[in-house]
Amino acid sequence: MERITISIEPELAAVLDQLTEKNGYSSRSEALRDLIRGWHSQEALRHEESEHCIAHIGYVYKHHDRTMAERIANIAHEHHHLTVSSMHLHLDHDNCLEVAFLRGLTQEVRQYANRVVALTGVRHGSVHIIPVTLDNGGKRHSHGDGLHHVHLQPSS
Repeated sequence: MERITISIEPELAAVLDQLTEKNGYSSRSEALRDLIRGWHSQEALRHEESEHCIAHIGYVYKHHDRTMAERIANIAHEHHHLTVSSMHLHLDHDNCLEVAFLRGLTQEVRQYANRVVALTGVRHGSVHIIPVTLDNGGKRHSHGDGLHHVHLQPSS
């Protein structure tokens, strides 16, 4: 690990200490490492430097709209190869929360997630994309169990 020294205003140091404690980091260093990882990931996505990603999309909608579930399912089926898993939760008598976990080509994942969040009737939608690299150059392999897979490594 490399040690660096930074200089910041006392007010900013106080903010860092408050956020470090509030978010459960064990040290300023851990908090700063996490901030840099996040910043790096978002920059890679912004400049389309990462071809592959993992992501999650979450959204709330009123389930009384009879066409809503069908519209969401149609988009999901068009992109079935991206969905790893999904979860449906009934919040109350009217609202449902769905969360989908995705992986694939960053451009495809972004398009799919944006289509779902933009649907009329979707409320409080959000997408979180994490750039990854394919370990071992994306070559499928097995650990002797016959299950072939690739490893995804977070980019930062």
